[in-house]
Amino acid sequence: MTTMTNASVREFKMPDVGEGLTEAEILKWYVQPGDTVTDGQVVCEVETAKAAVELPIPYDGVVRALHFPEGTTVDVGTSIIAVEVAGGAAPAAGAPAAETEPASAPQEPQEPKAEGSGRQPVLVGYGVATSATRRRPRKAAPEASAGQAAVSVQAELNGRTPAPEPVAEPAAARQRPLAKPPVRKLAKDLGIDLATVIPTGPDGIITREDVHAAVSATQAPEPEVQAPAPAPVAPAAAPAPVSYDTARETRIPVKGVRKATAAAMVGSAFTAPHVTEFVTVDVTRTMKLVEELKEDKEFSGLRVNPLLLIAKALLVAIRRNPEINASWDEAAQEIVVKHYVNLGIAAATPRGLIVPNIKDAHAKTLPQLAESLGELVSTAREGKTSPSAMQGGTVTITNVGVFGVDTGTPILNPGESAILAVGAIKPQPWVHKGKVKPRQVTTLALSFDHRLVDGELGSKVLADVAAILEQPKRLITWA
Repeated sequence: MTTMTNASVREFKMPDVGEGLTEAEILKWYVQPGDTVTDGQVVCEVETAKAAVELPIPYDGVVRALHFPEGTTVDVGTSIIAVEVAGGAAPAAGAPAAETEPASAPQEPQEPKAEGSGRQPVLVGYGVATSATRRRPRKAAPEASAGQAAVSVQAELNGRTPAPEPVAEPAAARQRPLAKPPVRKLAKDLGIDLATVIPTGPDGIITREDVHAAVSATQAPEPEVQAPAPAPVAPAAAPAPVSYDTARETRIPVKGVRKATAAAMVGSAFTAPHVTEFVTVDVTRTMKLVEELKEDKEFSGLRVNPLLLIAKALLVAIRRNPEINASWDEAAQEIVVKHYVNLGIAAATPRGLIVPNIKDAHAKTLPQLAESLGELVSTAREGKTSPSAMQGGTVTITNVGVFGVDTGTPILNPGESAILAVGAIKPQPWVHKGKVKPRQVTTLALSFDHRLVDGELGSKVLADVAAILEQPKRLITWA
């Protein structure tokens, strides 16, 4: 990073707002250069592979520079905003401490300080504090040390004391490429040796663009030996960009939540053997109960809909068949049965499908469950769902009926054992008390991981959910 001449200017780096994420896209800046900011003030919104998150600044001051425009994907640990702190106070957590010495400057060997070696939280849920920026001296190559020792031993055998000679730092150590872990991973994935890459970043650091430039250089055809090129041919050697008919096609970059969801669904579909079972059920009595609950003062101000009773029915079915609330531990080759239910609710948002979950849903009363469902849906629609809200789910409900769909074969949320799809509820001819009458009917579909849920267990759970929705009084008798 470029050294700041004013010691009171602090750099705020892109934090790891999830668990092990390496990059995030800047969606929106809430401040501009010259604006005054205070500790805890939100300065921008970023999108990771899990969710959109607002970032607060950890100190008071005046914005001096925004290093990246909106829409830019930035590596974790890269400075995104410079703030001048009044009075030159000590840098807050997450900001660089002092000037960085050039990598090639000779340094005296010294042990790293203990306090700089630990990874400590910066903000709640926002990464770790950076260590001291002074680079440790690189160790001499083993060959050089061995050679020097051999000279000393030979001199002693000859009865002479070797004169001290300055030992030059080996070229390999001096030329070791500097790059951040995400850039090193990118180079490894693309098969690029970082030693061959020309750095353009501050202090000789190799950037992602440098790696891509190296890839383009390796793909360029070599010039013929018999005749020198009359003019620079590097631009012509690069493959021409493919043109598309923008009037007939629209291309949407896959990134952020949508990219992570796609990868998760592929992993789930080809890891867990899915089985899906279906049942069509008369839910007329459940729909009547929904209307009655809307008038109940205990549910005043709460959102009451069929999904509330479907969720409660699934929780009761899990209580009756607890083995379905489990996960598969591949490393230990064990089935892990959960004694709690974190109920996931699939939600369609402008950024893609997300599955936040209600923690400990099994312990909630019906009004509490209604309140949690309402908060979950409204937060998802606003795009404010936190990464923690989408972690730790055990089973999921996806309501495809809101789109007018009868049913589907849902794919498991990774790490979960079952997912219940609820189809559209609509009037259909149904045999009721020996006569064909119009009744409110829906179709349920339950997909489960056949490694840990066999057909009997899956069938019992689906049959219990259907029985409760057909006769909702079982919510009392079975509870």
